[in-house]
Amino acid sequence: MSDTTYTPPKVWTWDQASGGKFASINRPIAGATHDKAVPIGAHPFQLYSLATPNGVKATVMLEELLEAGVKEAEYDAWLINIGEGDQFGSDFVAINPNSKIPALHDRSGAAPVRVFESASILMHLAEKFGHFLPKDGAARTEVMNWVFWQMGSAPYLGGGFGHFYAYAPEKFEYPINRFAMEAKRQLDVLNRELAEKTYIAGPDYTIADIAIWPWYGQLVLGRLYEAAEFLDVESYEHVMRWAKAIDARPAVQRGRMVNRAFGELSSQLRERHAASDFETRTQDKLEPDAAE
Repeated sequence: MSDTTYTPPKVWTWDQASGGKFASINRPIAGATHDKAVPIGAHPFQLYSLATPNGVKATVMLEELLEAGVKEAEYDAWLINIGEGDQFGSDFVAINPNSKIPALHDRSGAAPVRVFESASILMHLAEKFGHFLPKDGAARTEVMNWVFWQMGSAPYLGGGFGHFYAYAPEKFEYPINRFAMEAKRQLDVLNRELAEKTYIAGPDYTIADIAIWPWYGQLVLGRLYEAAEFLDVESYEHVMRWAKAIDARPAVQRGRMVNRAFGELSSQLRERHAASDFETRTQDKLEPDAAE
């Protein structure tokens, strides 16, 4: 345990230099920092995002709709580089005043509709097209139970455990222990539920799975924070079964690639405007010299 102590001042002030790896993407005020237009493509849906777990929710959902034959769900996906401050551009802030990805502009109706917060995007698309969300009754409520569970729980996993375990400037035992305990408790919640069900809300794949998998599925598959061994993820056998089954879905594999600007170049489709882009516009094809 560190013997370093911190006494909070009477009035907190922002010291950006103390923010660590992600200091440049956070600040204590809202609003745009600069004028910047967002691009607009030809399709009904314009997605502005990055392939973080929250961003992957939106791209998986759109790809699942297309996989299900919903041609009206065609979309353009534009990369928002949060490390460069794209989320603070004026047009992006007009779509999402919270300056977080993903943000969706639905231009399919008479007037454009802005949709922000990943769960809102999932619900908006599910209701619009009648897929991956029961229309009413107990089944619908159960799906929404788990969507809201994810939205309330993931900050402990990402901003809590992930931040202190992987990204904080220094390692401190107390916050790592505190959030590791909570991450494992959440995994146990999922494991107990999935012991009795194929998917988290029942026998059918729904937006609850699409919301939860990019965080907890990718965690147990070893893709988040390099923490799989630390959290003993193999002990959550039912979560592992569920995570692998969803990972095998073609739409999920495509959705993980969209707006991806890290990892192997062949897995990066930084912008997506057509189904053929997965074959022709991955970064290894746009930068063949870099891929060698």
